[in-house]
Amino acid sequence: MNLIIDVGNTFIKLAVFQQNELLHKVNSTSEDFVSTLASLHVSYPEIHYGIVSSVGAFSQTQLNMLMATVPLLILSHETNLPFTNEYATPTTLGVDRIALVSAAAAQYPKENVLIIDAGSCITYDFLNAENSYLGGAISPGIEMRYKAMNHYTANLPLLDTEIPEHLIGDSTNNSMHIGVILGVLNELEGFIDRYNENFPDLTVILTGGDAHFLRDRIKNDIFANSNFLLEGLNHILEINKD
Repeated sequence: MNLIIDVGNTFIKLAVFQQNELLHKVNSTSEDFVSTLASLHVSYPEIHYGIVSSVGAFSQTQLNMLMATVPLLILSHETNLPFTNEYATPTTLGVDRIALVSAAAAQYPKENVLIIDAGSCITYDFLNAENSYLGGAISPGIEMRYKAMNHYTANLPLLDTEIPEHLIGDSTNNSMHIGVILGVLNELEGFIDRYNENFPDLTVILTGGDAHFLRDRIKNDIFANSNFLLEGLNHILEINKD
């Protein structure tokens, strides 16, 4: 069994895989990580390999504890990957994006794939049919847009995400919701359309924490997969065992 750990900006996600089958996943805070990890090892004593991908805060103490419990692969740009990396600055490519592209390489071979990760930032990553990663784009995520309007103005409030019902906002709050949510949807649709113009038979994957707000409101054909990053990490671990 494989232990998959994705350290994000908000939560630490832990998952257990048996080969390619996801058996269990759980979100943990940094404070609860030790107890969550211990509980997983009790429930799944046959965990023999692990991988960690970190874009958030992960202490050396937590890392040392992991390494004491299971042989651990720490994902980096130097890790053996299932695709050709054509990124001009490979050392700056986030490990979360590496994992997403790895999932695309494993699950959609010989296809043009655009992976959209709607999280703290919205990332766009493109893997072509020749299995070459060409790069993509990064823009502010939904929560970041709300926070930016509040932080950089004197009077705009900090709002929680809300799906607008109309095109025209009849209040400041409604106008902000429309600006953020419809702005993101138009951005996603625009990127998908531009990629479709340039790359035939495009497969689009939507994942990330805000995917549930967006998936049913995107007009283009997409595949929504909330576990895509975890599946990519598991695939990287599988090809790097031993």
